[in-house]
Amino acid sequence: MPRINADELDLQEQVIRTNKVQKTHKGGRTLSWNVLVAVGDRNGHVGVGLGKAAGIPDAIRKAIEDAKKQIIEVPLVGSTIPHEIEMPYGAALVRMKPASPGTGVVAGGAVRPILELAGIRDVLAKSLGSPNPINTARATMECLKNMRFPEKVAETRGRDLKDMVPWFVRKKEEEAAFAPADDTAQEGETNEAELGPDETQNTEES
Repeated sequence: MPRINADELDLQEQVIRTNKVQKTHKGGRTLSWNVLVAVGDRNGHVGVGLGKAAGIPDAIRKAIEDAKKQIIEVPLVGSTIPHEIEMPYGAALVRMKPASPGTGVVAGGAVRPILELAGIRDVLAKSLGSPNPINTARATMECLKNMRFPEKVAETRGRDLKDMVPWFVRKKEEEAAFAPADDTAQEGETNEAELGPDETQNTEES
């Protein structure tokens, strides 16, 4: 998969988790912060990164830089995902299912901010196994990485996209059919260019 240039995207960041950690040395303990951050443009691109530093601001900056290097493109079908998927990462397991418009993001923990930043607005997701936020976030990213684009699947099978995702294509056609044209006159207004001089005068008098 080609690498995505994060500088070309309008990214938003969200801190998923901050954790204070310590390392024991011969002379004592060293305290530091471990931060998990997700970045995305809410339009099919998302990434997750981990940063560690002595202070929270530096840890967040490192996590954002790491997340930008791991941005992936997510296949979207309208406001949901194209198919059901379940992927593990370590002891964590995340399961996702497509949902009808208006359902919202039914997910919690580290899964919800990642899906929202990816631009998914309707989905049913469940985190199973380990509740570790880092493993859960990685499992969520594995689900998004392994999703198939409907256009590529239709091309591979030699079928029309309308036959595979009919409700989505039909919805897009209806939106295009009922979308108001830019050059149409507002309701209750009369285009004087289409009227003759006598009709224009009568309209002004009335």
